Amino acid sequence: MGCLDDGRFTVELENGMKIDCSEVGLEEQGKDGSAIEDAVKVLLLGLGEDINREGIRRTPLRVAKALREGTRGYRQKVKDIVQGALFPEAGLDNRVGHAGGAGGLVIVRDIDLFSYCESCMLPFQVKCHVGYVPSGERVVGLSKLSRVADVFAKRLQEPQRLANEVCFALHHAIKPAGVAVVLQCTHIHFPDIESVFLDSNHQGLVKILVSAGSGDFENKNADVWTDFFSLVKFRGISMEKIHRRESSDLCWCPSQCAKASSKVVPINPAMVTAVASIIKSLGEDPLRKEIRGTPNRFVRWLMNFQNSNFDMKLNGFLNAGIDSLNENNEVDLNDKKTFTELNLTFWSQCEHHLLPFHGVVHIGYLISDGYKPIGKSLLQSIVHFYGFKLQVQERLTRQIAEMISPLIGGDVIVVVEASHTCMISRGIEKFGSSTATIAVLGRFSTDLTIRASFLQGIPSPTFT
Repeated sequence: MGCLDDGRFTVELENGMKIDCSEVGLEEQGKDGSAIEDAVKVLLLGLGEDINREGIRRTPLRVAKALREGTRGYRQKVKDIVQGALFPEAGLDNRVGHAGGAGGLVIVRDIDLFSYCESCMLPFQVKCHVGYVPSGERVVGLSKLSRVADVFAKRLQEPQRLANEVCFALHHAIKPAGVAVVLQCTHIHFPDIESVFLDSNHQGLVKILVSAGSGDFENKNADVWTDFFSLVKFRGISMEKIHRRESSDLCWCPSQCAKASSKVVPINPAMVTAVASIIKSLGEDPLRKEIRGTPNRFVRWLMNFQNSNFDMKLNGFLNAGIDSLNENNEVDLNDKKTFTELNLTFWSQCEHHLLPFHGVVHIGYLISDGYKPIGKSLLQSIVHFYGFKLQVQERLTRQIAEMISPLIGGDVIVVVEASHTCMISRGIEKFGSSTATIAVLGRFSTDLTIRASFLQGIPSPTFT
C-alpha cells in the first residue's frame, strides 16, 4: 500500500494491478459490480488476506452480488409494484360498511424481511406487520403490502425510518383511510476481539419495536390501533412496548452504543475510502448525515478479523488455562470420564460473503493418562481465537478440535451450531434456519456409544 503525493491511497495487487482507493466507485460505475469488487479487494488486503487464496479468490464477486441483491430497493419504485394491483370493492366508499372485511381493517402479519444497518452495514432482521383501512371503493392485492415493505428494507436503513417510509409509500400509493406499520427488528451485537475476552456475559442481539401510522392511525391513541394490536397481540406486541418515534433514549445500532475503547486503533484510510465507494455504488449518498461515519465503523468492526499472528496470546492462555474442572461436567462412560463444556459462544465472519455468523460450540473430551482437564476459560479462549478470523464453519469446527486434541491426549468431539446472516441476506432469505457441524478425533471417531451419548446431551439451540 502506498500514498501518492496528493494524499490519495493506492493498493498494488499481487498481479501487479494498482487500485486507486480514492477513486474506486466515485464515478458512475458499479452497475456490473466491478467497483464493489475492487473495493472488497482493498478490504481483504487491508486484513492481510491473500486475495488469490482458494475460498477468498471469488469473495469480491460474491460480496458484490450479495450487496447489490440486498440493496435492490434503491433501483425499485413503489408505483411499479402497486400499479395494476388496485381492485374495486363495493361498500368501501367513505369507509361505510364493516361486514366481511369490507371497509374494515386489513392486516398482513409476520412478513420476514432483512435490511442493512446504515450505521454499521451489518444485516438486521425484521418482522413486519402492516395494515390499512381501505377507502375509495378499492383494495390492494395483499402480496403488494409485503413487496412494498421489501423495497424499503432493501436499502441501508434504521428501524424507525424504515417504518415511516413503508407507511408513507403505502398511504401515497393506495390512498386508504389509514396505514399502520409495526416492525420487530433484531440486530446482531457483535463484540470486538478486545472486549469479548473480558465480558463472558456478552449479549449477542439487540431488539427494538417501532411503529408508524398515517390517516386514521396517525393518533397513537385512536381506537383503530386497538383493533390492530388485538389482531397481532399474540405475536408479543402491545401498545406499551412500542418505541415512540420522538424518543431518543434508546440506542439501536451496537456500533453507536459501544463504550469508547481505551485502546486507540488506527484506521486504514484506504479501507475507509473503499467502504465509502461501496456505499455510493449501491445507490446511497455516502455524505448523508446518518451515513458519514459508517465507513469508519464498518472498518473498525472488520478489523476484528485481521489476519494477524495471535499465537503468543493463545500460548499465554494455554500456559495458564489447564486446571481442574467442575465435577458437574464429568460423565462416567465405560470406566473413563468424559468432560463436557456446552454452549460456549462464538462470533465469526464468513470468508465467502464477508457476512457475520454466530452461535455456540459444544466440546467433549476424554482425559488420557498424564493429562489434566481443561478449564472453561481456556476452551472459550480457543473458540474465540479461531472465531475471530475470516472463516467457514466447517474449518472452525475442525480447528477447535485439532487445537484441543493434543492438550488432553487425542480424544475430542466438537459440535458447532450457528446462525448465518448470509442465509437471510441473499437470494434464498431463509429465516430461522441454523447449521450444525461436527469434528471427532480419537476414540470419539470409533466409539459410537460415547459419541451418541455426548450428542444426545446437547441442548436445543438458544442463540437465534
